[in-house]
Amino acid sequence: MPKKLKITVGVVALFLIFVAGYGVYIYQSVKTTADHIYEERKPANIVADARIQVEQAQLAQWKQEPVNKEKLTPFTVLVLGVDERAHDRGRSDVMILLSVSPAQKSILMFNIPRDTRTKIVGHGTTDKINHAYAFGGVDMSIRSVENFLQFPINYYIKVNMEGFSRIIDSLGGVTVMNTLAFDYEGFHFQKGEITLGGEEALAFSRMRYEDPRGDLGRNERQREILKELIDKSLNISTVFKLQTILDEVGSSVKTDISFEEMKIFIKDYRTKLEKIEQVEIQGYGSRINGIWYYNVSEEERSRIHSLLKAHMQE
Repeated sequence: MPKKLKITVGVVALFLIFVAGYGVYIYQSVKTTADHIYEERKPANIVADARIQVEQAQLAQWKQEPVNKEKLTPFTVLVLGVDERAHDRGRSDVMILLSVSPAQKSILMFNIPRDTRTKIVGHGTTDKINHAYAFGGVDMSIRSVENFLQFPINYYIKVNMEGFSRIIDSLGGVTVMNTLAFDYEGFHFQKGEITLGGEEALAFSRMRYEDPRGDLGRNERQREILKELIDKSLNISTVFKLQTILDEVGSSVKTDISFEEMKIFIKDYRTKLEKIEQVEIQGYGSRINGIWYYNVSEEERSRIHSLLKAHMQE
C-alpha cells in the first residue's frame, strides 16, 4: 500500500475511532443528564374530602397506556415554567400543555392562563390555577389541570425560568415574529421578525401589562418561544452543541420522562411530527372578592377537551 494512501486510511480510521468514542461519551452524558433530571411524581397530601377522592378515582381511570414504541401512542405533557424563590417553591408562571400525536403528525399546544379560576384538587379551594404549584408542587398542578380539562396528563416537564434563558443561549437564541413593538426590562423589541438571546427571550415572554391582550398576548409569545425551542432541539446540528445544552438542562429541568422513553421519542417520534398547532383558551377577566381571575366557561372547557380528544386519536 502506498505511503500516502496508508496515511489517508490512518487519518480516516482515527477520525472514525474519535467519532465512535465521542458518540459513546455523548450517550453516557445524555444518560447521566437524563437520570439527573428524572423526578418521579410525588403525590400531594390530599385533604379528607369525599368529592376529591371520587375525582381522583375518576382521573386514574383516564390514564393511558405507557408510550408504546411499536404503536407510537400519543401522549400529553404539561410544561411548567417556575420562578423558584428562597424559602418557598414559588409559583408556576407558565403552564403550557402539549399533545403529541404521531397519527396526526403534529403537536397541539396551548397555554392555561395563570389566573384561570378553578378547583385546586387536593387543597379544597377554588383559586388561580398557578397557585396549585405553590400549594402542592407538580402533583397538585397536574391534578388541577386534569380536573380543569377533564383529560389525563401523561408527563410533566418543570423548567426553572432563569435556567430557561441559559438553555436558549446554548441553542444559539430563538427567532420569533413579534406583533407588538414594546420596551421591557431594559430591552427594546421591535415589530416583525426578531432574534432573541436568553435574557431577551425571558423578558419577551414575561411582559403583559403593555400588551392590549394582557395575559393572552404574553401566552402567545411564550408559545412562540417554546415552538422555536422544540424545532431547534429536534434539529441539533452537532454533537458538540448537544453537550453544552445538556449542561444547562441538567441544572434547570426536572421531568418524569425516563431515559428509555426519551430515546423512543427522539428516535421514533421525531420523524413523524411535521407541524405544531396552537389554540387558545377563551375566557374573560373579572374581580371576585377583590381578586382578579380569568374565567373559563363550561362550554369552552368542553371545546378544549374535544380538541384534545380528537387530536389524541390513534
